[in-house]
Amino acid sequence: MIRQKVGLQLGRESVRLILVELGLVWRRPRPTIRPFDPEHDAKMREIQRLRATLPPDHVAVYQDEVQIDLNPKIGSQWMLRGFQAEVVTPGDNVRRHLAVSMLTGSGRLIVSQPTKRRNSEQFIAHLAELCRRLRRWKVIHVICDNAIFHKSRAVRAWVARQGGRIVLHYLPTRAPEENPVERVFWRLHEAITRNHSFLTIEELVDASMTWMEEEGAASVPRIDYSMAA
Repeated sequence: MIRQKVGLQLGRESVRLILVELGLVWRRPRPTIRPFDPEHDAKMREIQRLRATLPPDHVAVYQDEVQIDLNPKIGSQWMLRGFQAEVVTPGDNVRRHLAVSMLTGSGRLIVSQPTKRRNSEQFIAHLAELCRRLRRWKVIHVICDNAIFHKSRAVRAWVARQGGRIVLHYLPTRAPEENPVERVFWRLHEAITRNHSFLTIEELVDASMTWMEEEGAASVPRIDYSMAA
């Protein structure tokens, strides 16, 4: 290609050295989600306006769910040169889901007990727990993604019965980077679930909850546990 475009005959190593000198590196590209939400900026401005104008008796939280798998996520780790570490997998995967909310401003977490499914029932139970845990506030604004079960008929009916106590706000579609809870999940996977050696899902979930309570305290000053089943 270089010879065709500029008339020069260069070897592979010569091309590599030139690219390195120009500041390029060889690595995998980062996948991104498309198509981009055409209303992304407008939706984010609305959420920023909500946060900036919250009355004293209102509170806003970012909400999401994290999946915990007994089959470990495989990722890079430090190991001796010439030695490749092994990660034993149980084969038959078992998973649990944790519903998590982060209070804007303080970063305090409210984390539900694990459930076997990620669905409307789990979401409603977590919303109910928010109502119990955040009793000092008259209105709870829940900022979440566009998962189907966040918008189901059962969820809409339950929210309507609360008489305005819960208000749902939806992030732009295909924009997980706009939810700060995702950064907590990323750190959780890096610290606990990648290359783990836990033999039971109960051990893995306990370790994940402990991490969010203790190690996650650098970005999360306080954490509450809900009783959602």
